[in-house]
Parts: sequence; C-alpha cells; structure tokens
Amino acid sequence: MISFGDITRSHVATLGINPSNREFENLDGNELDGSARRFHTLKSLGLERWSDTGVEHLQMIIESCYTYFQRNPYDAWFKKLDRLMVQAQVSYYNSPLKACHLDLIPYATACKWTALNHSQRNGLLANAGDMLGRMIADSPIRILILNGNSVVQNFEKVAGVQLEKRAMASWALPRSQSEQVSGIAYKGALSEIAGIELRQELVVLGFNHNIQSSFGVTTQVMDAIQRWISLEIKVAIT
Repeated sequence: MISFGDITRSHVATLGINPSNREFENLDGNELDGSARRFHTLKSLGLERWSDTGVEHLQMIIESCYTYFQRNPYDAWFKKLDRLMVQAQVSYYNSPLKACHLDLIPYATACKWTALNHSQRNGLLANAGDMLGRMIADSPIRILILNGNSVVQNFEKVAGVQLEKRAMASWALPRSQSEQVSGIAYKGALSEIAGIELRQELVVLGFNHNIQSSFGVTTQVMDAIQRWISLEIKVAIT
C-alpha cells in the first residue's frame, strides 16, 4: 500500500505501524466490495495472482490510494488523527494544506501487530526504513507525525535516529487506582531516513499516547496535543 491520500500533494503525513485488516474486510472477515471497498485486491482487479499485475493494474492501485479520503475512508480511525491537525488548516479531507497517512510497514496483516511474534515483527521491519525514506524523499512532505509510543520506537529503530523527548504535564492520563500515565512529546529534524537522503529537512513530531487505543485519552489531553501539533506545524510550514 503506497499511502492513504495523495502523497504527491501532501506537506504533512501521519505515521502508523501497518494498515488494519479493516481496510480490506468487514467484522465478519468478508472482503469489502462495491461502494464499501477501500483498496483493490486480486478479486477487484480480476487477477489470479499478483505476478500477473500489469501497468493498468498498478495505475488502478495508485488511484485507489490517492483518492482514499474521497471514497469510503475508515473514519472511526482517521477522524481522531485529523482532529489534531485542523487548527493548522491541515486535513486528510478538504483543507488548504493536504495530509496523507503512511505506515512503517505498508502491508496489512491478518492479526494485530501486537499479536505477531518477535521474529515476524523484525522481518516486516527489516526493509521498512528504506521504503519509508524513498516515499518521503519523492514527495513534498515536510512534517511527519508519529501516532503513539510503539510507532515512535519502531520509527527510531528503522530510521536510525533518536528523537528529543519532553515531558508534557498537560498530557498526563489520570488513573483512579494507580499513578497517572505521563505524556511525552517527541521532536526531531531529519535530513535522511535509513540512509536515504531527503530533498528537504523533515520535521518529525510524536506523542506517546496512541490516539485511537490508549485507555483514558481525555478530551482535555486531545486538545492539549492538538494545540502542540498545530503550533509546530505552523512554525515548520511558515
């Protein structure tokens, strides 16, 4: 999978680990079809095997990636991330500044990332930095936003970098029977990713809470992260 949204027109990209299987199938495990379809499969392309892919099929796949947010996006996941950028007039949807979404590993897996064993994760990550570096180097992307601690750690590993980290008191998550979960902001400026030289400096921003799945991410914490992301985007873009 290349991208969610048009990477050739985006100045901002969010980053996750890998695509959800919900991009291809429903809760019953049946392949999405018709107006519900999000991406092409062998079935939709009329192919028996991927080795039969031709230029016309590649063009169809690219088009489905670039127009993702104009069709049937997985809004239950993407709307929460989009909310973090809108104050800076950046959006996956309609906005003066376009955003897209990328994944460290551009392949959906049948089970969740956390259910894969250590060997399986390392195998998928082995070429991740090279692919991510090449995609960003060939795009106008200037800001990369890392969604959650797992993404931050794996990005640092595959990119060969260490981001600056800062405790954010307003991002702390309350817990009734234990200590609160601290909020951490990450930031860096990169000229290359995994040895791939970039056309322009890339500002990398991250936060340790996974917006979609971290337990107890309150509206107040979301608003605080939104203010920080929006300010950093405005500074980097102007």
